[in-house]
Amino acid sequence: MISVSLILLNERSFMMFHAIRIIAVLCLAFMSLSSFSLAENTSPEKKKEQKQEQEQQQAKNSKIEVPNSVMKIAKENTYPNPTQDLPYLQPSELTEELIETSNVKIENPNLIRMLNESNMNKSPFSLGLRATIYLGEWPLNYESSETAPNWEYQKINTNYYDNRGGKSNYQIHYVQETQKNIKGGLTAKVPNAEDVQKMMMLKAMENTDLPLAFQTIIGAGTKKDQVYNIAPKRLGYLYGYAPAVNEKGKVTYGEVYLVMKGMKRTIVVKNVTSQGIGAWIPVQDHVSFGFITSDKPR
Repeated sequence: MISVSLILLNERSFMMFHAIRIIAVLCLAFMSLSSFSLAENTSPEKKKEQKQEQEQQQAKNSKIEVPNSVMKIAKENTYPNPTQDLPYLQPSELTEELIETSNVKIENPNLIRMLNESNMNKSPFSLGLRATIYLGEWPLNYESSETAPNWEYQKINTNYYDNRGGKSNYQIHYVQETQKNIKGGLTAKVPNAEDVQKMMMLKAMENTDLPLAFQTIIGAGTKKDQVYNIAPKRLGYLYGYAPAVNEKGKVTYGEVYLVMKGMKRTIVVKNVTSQGIGAWIPVQDHVSFGFITSDKPR
C-alpha cells in the first residue's frame, strides 16, 4: 500500500512539474509575441521622430570645439557686421502637404517660400480638372558630408614690437591696423548659386553653432585686451587670422512640377541630378591669434 502511494505521489509530482514547464514556455512565447507586435505597430511618424532625435543628438555630440586662441570680437569690432540670421522657414499647411508628396526631399528655403505664397482651393467644381504646371529647375536639398574649420583661413593683421634693447618684459595686445574684408564662396560654379549657398550655410551653422557669413569685415582700430609679453632681447609678433569653415557635400537638382488631378495636388520631380560641392564660409566677428617671439627679425 505504501509503495502504491509513493508511485502515485511521484506521478503527480511529475505531472505538476510538466505543467509548470508548459506554462513557462507559453508565458515566454506570449512576451515575445507582444514585443514583436509593439515593434511592428510603431507608426511611421514615431520612427521619423526617433530618427530626428538620433540625428540631433549625433549633431550635438559632433559640434566643433573652438580653441582658446580664437576670440570673439563682436563688441570690439569697429565695423558693425549685419547678423546673418537664417531661421528655418516653416512650410504652410498646404506646402507641407505638397512636400510630403514629392519623390525627392525639398529643403530649399526659396522654393518653400514660393509654395507658401501659393493658394489653391479644393473646390468641388475641380473634380474634372487635370493640369501639370512646370515650376522650374531648382536645387532641392543639400546633404553635408564634412564640416571642418580652418582657424587660420586668412591672415588679417600683424602687431610687432622690437624689445631687443629692453631690460624688462614689454606687453603688446591686438590692434587691427587696417580694415579687412574677408570673403568666402563656393569652390565651383553651379546653377542657382545663391540658393545653394543659403542651404550650405544653414547646414554649416547647424553643424558648428558658429556665426557664419560668406562675407565679414574687421574694422580698423578693433582692439582686444588680451596681453602678450615680449621678453628682453626678443622681438614679438602677434598675428591675427580670420577663421572659416570648409563645408563639403552634395546638392541635388530637379525639375519641379505641380500636378493637379481633381482635388488632388502633388509635387513631381523629374530629371534629378546630384553634384558634389564645397564652400569656404568665414566665421563672423572672430579672430584667431598666434604669438611668436624671436631673437632675429622674421
